[in-house]
Amino acid sequence: MGKSNILFIINPISGGKDKLKIPAIIDANLDRSKFNPNYSFTEYIGHAAEIAEEAANKNFDIIVAVGGDGTINEIAAKVMQQQKILGIIPFGSGNGLARFLKIPMNTAKAIQVLNSQHVMKIDTGTFNDKFFFNMAGMGFDAHISSVFVGNKKRGLSGYLKLGFKEMINYKPEKYRLLIDGVSYTRTAFVVSVANSSQYGNNAHVSPHASVTDGLLDVCIVKSFPLYKLPLLAYHMLNASTDRSDMVEIIQGKNIQITRADDAAIHIDGEPFFMGREIAVSISPLSLNVIVPEVFR
Repeated sequence: MGKSNILFIINPISGGKDKLKIPAIIDANLDRSKFNPNYSFTEYIGHAAEIAEEAANKNFDIIVAVGGDGTINEIAAKVMQQQKILGIIPFGSGNGLARFLKIPMNTAKAIQVLNSQHVMKIDTGTFNDKFFFNMAGMGFDAHISSVFVGNKKRGLSGYLKLGFKEMINYKPEKYRLLIDGVSYTRTAFVVSVANSSQYGNNAHVSPHASVTDGLLDVCIVKSFPLYKLPLLAYHMLNASTDRSDMVEIIQGKNIQITRADDAAIHIDGEPFFMGREIAVSISPLSLNVIVPEVFR
């Protein structure tokens, strides 16, 4: 059996971490009897998608995202469309999808997962015409993503400091939801649509979400007084939001969300601007990804 051609697409700024040494770490841990490695560094927003599309149309069997959920999003959309295989080396601020898939945060160990070539299919979602693989949503988290994108201090600490500052003046919004034909009206701080269970950093908004069940979890974080924020954080970090009266979770396949105004949304943590009407759907088992053999 011949070697697989594998391309590592490296985002040099994700997570605020230096990645110049990544090729050397890969060379030291990648099984060269199985792979012919190639490397490419991104230079601007959207560049990872361009590189992945070009690579997918060539003879690369596996395309690896070296970065966070935003980098994975750009690459995975092209990998899925070309029916190639996605690999992940987590290097973002939160690494939500990688953590959910039990991919190690340690770079050498994540590379060793690639050596196993254990491939599984996972569900993917769309938010209007944009693919998402981990989490998409609107409300406060989307607002923070749009503000954070211009913040020079990347990483979890910068995100948390900005979040506390913005939360004081943020007002919950009213949403109309149509989930598999059933109508709901909610005033919410956040409306997240979850494919996996967590935003990142082991903050679980939908503890029982699955990337293989053919369903999306609509997670409604209700309006709450600021003094309850530590309680919400406790539930997220202990994967118990399904037992919190501050969070409502509704599963579905076809979802329509209507809000009062055009505003920010986020797709796998990256900010975008969309209109009042959002159509959300799922494509079951549509992306091939390398995961640890322990993942179930």
